[in-house]
Amino acid sequence: MESSSAESVDPSLPGTGAPRKPWHGVHKALADPLRIRLWEWLAEAPRSARQLADCAGLPADRLYYHLGQLEQAGLIEVAEYRPLARGKVERVYAPAKTEPPGDDADPEETAAFLGSMLEATAMDITAAYQARRAGRRREVDLHRGALRLTDQALAELRGHIEQLAARFAEPGADGTWTRVVMALADLQDRPDADTPPGSPA
Repeated sequence: MESSSAESVDPSLPGTGAPRKPWHGVHKALADPLRIRLWEWLAEAPRSARQLADCAGLPADRLYYHLGQLEQAGLIEVAEYRPLARGKVERVYAPAKTEPPGDDADPEETAAFLGSMLEATAMDITAAYQARRAGRRREVDLHRGALRLTDQALAELRGHIEQLAARFAEPGADGTWTRVVMALADLQDRPDADTPPGSPA
């Protein structure tokens, strides 16, 4: 499941107590649909630039800049160095084991990130429909609707979503990789917590 928010975490490195430098960049690093897809492919399995190039259908040298941006943002790291022929080695990337600190993004960076996430989602949907047209089996479900949710109902819905995500996100589980995008956005201001429902503003 994809999320547009970065959680706040302890600003020190695990086990060291060493403070991190002021950090900005998750939204900026992911403000490109290709980088979102690279990050998602690495979440499925560690891969080299060459393997990621096969996933993207692009030359590997087109990916090094984007991988550098993700690595600099603390989203991915080099998991191992894989030996190749004639004494060469290649980097194998994986998601970073430590979660980056909360991203203090400005509205423009957030908008760019959200636009990239929607573009990456559109690319996945388009690819699925193209595969279906070619006679292959792909499942696609789209739904857009509006619900009236109290604060309690919203909290309950979020709890159900978290439970579903945990249930179907077991590592090593069998099945087909399926992209799930969930968005919850209030269409109007919520009343203050200390204002009873129906009270005049």
